[in-house]
Amino acid sequence: MNQIAPRRSGGRAARRAVRSAPVSDAMRAIRPGMEGGRYNPLTPAEVERIHQTALDALEQIGLADAPPSGVAYLTGAGAIQGDDGRIRFPRALIEDTIARANRSVTLMGRDPRHDMELSGTRVHYGTAGAAVNLVDVDGRYYRDCTVQDLHDAARICDVLDNIHFVQRPMVCRDIADNMEMDLNTLYACCAGTTKHVGVSFTERAFGRKGIEMLHMIAGSEEAWRERPFVSNSNCFVVPPMKFATESCEVMEEVILGGMPVLLLSAGMAGATAPSTIAGAIVQATAECLAGLVYVNAVKPGHPAIFGTWPFGLDLRTGAMTGGSGEQALLSAGCAQMHRFYDLPGGAAGGITDAKLPDMQAGWEQMCSNVMAGLSGLNMVYEAAGMHASLLGFCLESLILGDDLIGHAQRCVRGIEVDDETLALEQIRQVCIGGPGHYLGTPQTLARMETDYQYPKTANRMSPKQWVEMERPDLNAAATARKEAILSERSAARFAPDVDAAIRAAFRIHLPS
Repeated sequence: MNQIAPRRSGGRAARRAVRSAPVSDAMRAIRPGMEGGRYNPLTPAEVERIHQTALDALEQIGLADAPPSGVAYLTGAGAIQGDDGRIRFPRALIEDTIARANRSVTLMGRDPRHDMELSGTRVHYGTAGAAVNLVDVDGRYYRDCTVQDLHDAARICDVLDNIHFVQRPMVCRDIADNMEMDLNTLYACCAGTTKHVGVSFTERAFGRKGIEMLHMIAGSEEAWRERPFVSNSNCFVVPPMKFATESCEVMEEVILGGMPVLLLSAGMAGATAPSTIAGAIVQATAECLAGLVYVNAVKPGHPAIFGTWPFGLDLRTGAMTGGSGEQALLSAGCAQMHRFYDLPGGAAGGITDAKLPDMQAGWEQMCSNVMAGLSGLNMVYEAAGMHASLLGFCLESLILGDDLIGHAQRCVRGIEVDDETLALEQIRQVCIGGPGHYLGTPQTLARMETDYQYPKTANRMSPKQWVEMERPDLNAAATARKEAILSERSAARFAPDVDAAIRAAFRIHLPS
C-alpha cells in the first residue's frame, strides 16, 4: 500500500498538470467537421428507391406557383411548364444538375478560424429556428423574444466550442416592421459572433438592403464577395410541392449578391408531407432537387445547401413532435440522401418538445443530435436551445446543449483501432512488473485530452462532494455561466466607425 499511494498521488498531480495546459484545436478530442456517416438507417436499395420516386414526383407532378422570374430561369434550364402552370423536371435535367452542382461548400465566418467545409460526411452543429418566445428558467414562464435576446444568444454561441454556426434562432417580436426586423436580426447576429451566421429575408428588397449592410461590415463589396460570412436560410417551397413566390424572389436576389443559400424544405409529416417517414423524405428530396435546379439556373455552381427538413407530427393531436424518435430517423434518412448525391446538406436535430431544460429535453435533444451526427449530416440545425417544438428558445439550454453536443461529437468520432490504441504493450507493462493499474502512465496522460471529452457545465461530483458544494443545480449553473458571458463586452462587436456608419444608414434597435 505504501508503495502504491505515491504513484496514485503523482498520477493525479500529473493529470492536473496535463489538464491545465492549453490544447490546440487539432489535438482536441472533438472538433468541428469530424467525419460521421457510419449509421445508415436506409439500405442502398432503399436509397435508390427514394431517389427514383423523387424523380418520378418531379417529372409527373412538379411544383406550382413559381414566380415569373423563376419560370423564366427554370424553363430556360430545361424544365417544362404545363398547361396547369406547374413546373415539371425531366429526369435528365435533374441528373445533369446533380452532376454539375458543388460537391463542397465552405461557409465562412468573419473570423477565418470558424470556416466550415461542408463535404462528404463532415459534421457541424449549430442553432436555427424562429422561436417567438424566450424561456425564463428561473421564473418557469415564456415571454416574447426581443432583439436583445437574439444578440445575447449570438454572444453566448460565440464562446461555446461545440456550437459551430449561428443561424437565427429567434424572431425579434419587439420590432413590428418586417424590414427593420430582418435588418436588425442581421445586425444583432453579426455583432454577437464571428462564426458563420444564417438569416432570412421577407422580401427581395429586404435582402438587397441586408447585403448593403454586409458590404459595410465586411469593408467593401469586394471583401464581402471574397468571404461571404452570412448565408440565406430560404424556405423556397411551401410543402407540398409548391414554390414560395416571395422567398424565391429573395433567393434570386441573394444569389446575385453573392450569398450562399440554404434550400429549406420543411414539410410536416402527416400534414404537409406524407405521414410515412419514407414518403416525407421523398417529398423533401424532390423539393430540394427542384431548388437545386433553380439555384444553378440563376448562377451555375452557386454555393447551396441541400436543406431537407421534414418534421414529425403527433397524429393523435396534430402537434409537432420535434423531439421524437421519428424526427431523428427523418433527419438521419435525409443525411443519407445527401451522401447519395454527394451534396452538402443540412437537416434538423436537437429540437425538444419539453418546455424547460429537464430530463425530457435531454433525452430528446441527445437522440436526434447523435443520430444526425452518426449519419454524417453536414449541418445539424436547431441543435441547442430550442424548446416547445420550436416555439421557445432558452439561453440556459443553449449552454447546456454545448455539453450535450460535445458528447454527441465524441460518438461521431467513433473508436480508433490501431497498434497504439489496442494497447497490448501497455497491458504487458502494467501487468508484468508494473503497478497493476493505468493511472498516471505516460499513455494515459497522453490520451487525457486527445481521446476524452469533458463537460464544462455538467458536474461529475460524487454525492459527498455534491453535498459539500451545497447541492449545485444544473440550470442554476447554466444561468451563472450565461451571466458571466454576458457581463463581458462582445468580442464580435464592430469597430466604432463601422457601427456608426451602419446606424446612420439603418434604424438599429439594439442599444450601442
